[in-house]
Amino acid sequence: MDVQAFIREQVTTHPVVLFMKGTPQFPQCGFSATVVQLLKQAGVKQVAAMNVLESDDLRQGIKEYANWPTIPQLYINGEFVGGCDIVKEMFESGELQQMLAAAGVSGPAA
Repeated sequence: MDVQAFIREQVTTHPVVLFMKGTPQFPQCGFSATVVQLLKQAGVKQVAAMNVLESDDLRQGIKEYANWPTIPQLYINGEFVGGCDIVKEMFESGELQQMLAAAGVSGPAA
């Protein structure tokens, strides 16, 4: 399977997908860690996290897939949401929580 097909499959079969450096348990950059924290604060229980550090093809492929140069990248219900700054702004405005609730993936924050 080519990397674009793999990415498309991931973002369309999981409600919340985060392409990040590291894992939710051990983020390898501050921006990835921030997005993971915001998702937790929004009450998301299940995130399909893709560690781009494990594959150069994936790291390059995700940038091409969304035509977005930076990582992390958040997808909700197959839709590209944005990187760290955008996710942070959406969280602060409440828009992120609304998207997550509409996707049926958030509950009360733990």
